[in-house]
Amino acid sequence: MSDQAGINLNVEGVEREELEVDVLLVGAGAASLACAIHLKRTLDAQGKGDVNILVLEKAEEVGYHTLSGAVMDPRGMAELFPDWKEKGCPVEAEVTFDCVDYLKAKGGKVRLKGMFVPPPLRNHGNYIVSLYRVVRWLKEQAEELGIEVYPGFAASGVLYEGDRVVGVQTRDAGIAKDGSKKPQFEPGMNVKAKVTVFAEGTRGNLAKGLIRRLKLDEGRNHQLYETGIKEIWKIPEDRGKELFGSVIHTMGAPLGTTGYGGGWIYGLSESRLSIGYVVGLDHTDPKLDPHAMFVRWKQHPELRALLEGGELVRYGAKTIPGGGYYAMPKLQGDGFVIVGDSAGFVNMSRLKGIHLAIKSGLLAAETLVEAVAQDDYSETTLAGYTRRFEASWAKQELWKTRNFRQAFQSGFFAGFLDAGVQLVTGGRGLVGRRRAAEDHGTTRSAAESKLSTPEYDDKYAVDKLTDVYSSGAIHEEDQPSHLVVTDPELCLTRCTEEFGNPCQYFCPAAVYEWPHASTNEARSAGGVVINASNCVHCKTCDVADPYQIIEWAVPEGGGGPKYIDM
Repeated sequence: MSDQAGINLNVEGVEREELEVDVLLVGAGAASLACAIHLKRTLDAQGKGDVNILVLEKAEEVGYHTLSGAVMDPRGMAELFPDWKEKGCPVEAEVTFDCVDYLKAKGGKVRLKGMFVPPPLRNHGNYIVSLYRVVRWLKEQAEELGIEVYPGFAASGVLYEGDRVVGVQTRDAGIAKDGSKKPQFEPGMNVKAKVTVFAEGTRGNLAKGLIRRLKLDEGRNHQLYETGIKEIWKIPEDRGKELFGSVIHTMGAPLGTTGYGGGWIYGLSESRLSIGYVVGLDHTDPKLDPHAMFVRWKQHPELRALLEGGELVRYGAKTIPGGGYYAMPKLQGDGFVIVGDSAGFVNMSRLKGIHLAIKSGLLAAETLVEAVAQDDYSETTLAGYTRRFEASWAKQELWKTRNFRQAFQSGFFAGFLDAGVQLVTGGRGLVGRRRAAEDHGTTRSAAESKLSTPEYDDKYAVDKLTDVYSSGAIHEEDQPSHLVVTDPELCLTRCTEEFGNPCQYFCPAAVYEWPHASTNEARSAGGVVINASNCVHCKTCDVADPYQIIEWAVPEGGGGPKYIDM
């Protein structure tokens, strides 16, 4: 039977083709491809090259839905490929300079560099990369080994036998907005597997339903999320050469001490800059708008000077699972494991996850080798994944930051103090195990809102729709919305009265509009206007909606942003 713990937009009662494989990986990011490569190489070395390994990716091309800052700690990649540089893994620059700038509210900055840079933000020995280019390179390595990678196949539901995962169902194509079948209707497949690796990235829609159904987060902390807004800029060559290899993180304006977040500036090759702003979704203001915060950040004189004479190349947005070790779900069950961002392998203190994602894939692969040898894919055998993780450097790293993100829910200054204490107490801080409220549970009433909309221009501080155009987002227009409001009446009444419909603010792609002057007008117009074709698959709405009545499901395979070179 298919998943009953999430939204599946497929037509019911349709005859579907069935494809059987040994190992199925859902998602083609760094964790998934590392897992597939390590598994295949190990099995080949053992003379078991006949094991079928299939990777499904919802994007039209591998890398299109991959977004990160990105500064890569090479530790994970070096374990996967000790000769990764010689093999041609794409790198933008080795980090040659790093600092932290405190941006003053009225202009100017205070720069911390050298020994004054907080240890987690020191980046010498790390590499600035385009994760888009890295995962495309990993795909090439996987295919050279004979691993099948199918882009454009969106997994819409989990297949179960009892509580055992036996595969996934892919999304139907050719369904009209009204739910009817178009002449070109093609039903999705049931892809059956002995073991399924969930590697969907942050807030994966299948992993979310799986975790909820099997209570994999029981006893864990709530996962905490941030939304990161990113742009690539082409700047004048002389300034680009000066910034090449630089990693600059910013604190202070515009967020100040009202919440958790900050900015980054990375100097890329070809006179490009990766710039971005991250803000925690546990911010209390119902008008929190990560995109607006990003725009205000770019309007600071220090940022404005960097971008002067440049042009916007690409835009993207993504949520980041920052809750750390105590917020990670159980990593396996009967017939499945969870890797990468889907399992929370991110060190928010260091603002890094690529090396941890790769390591999670390697650890999972070593466990799958054992499962193949025993022909046993039960939770008992797959629990070797957790045992390997607990004995690994990945656990050691995440343990040292286990209370980092939660401390900031006590306020900026309390969090900053606790973070300092954590550095000298091995991650403990002032409290042995910190708890935290879910992001959506921190939202205060509309009457308490203090945030406002910035002023936009047509070049340096563009609005959401202009940025969405730069994301390359394209969806089939005539299909059911993959963004589902499960209780429209609650949206019309309580959410309007209590929070002022925050979806119109927190979405960084202008998906949700609330043009209504009254509840009656909204009801007659059908409620919130959902521009699903704008969606950049960041999952902010799925996280930040105060009533948790927005469900993010997959659209038709191939739809979404095109994060080329991001």
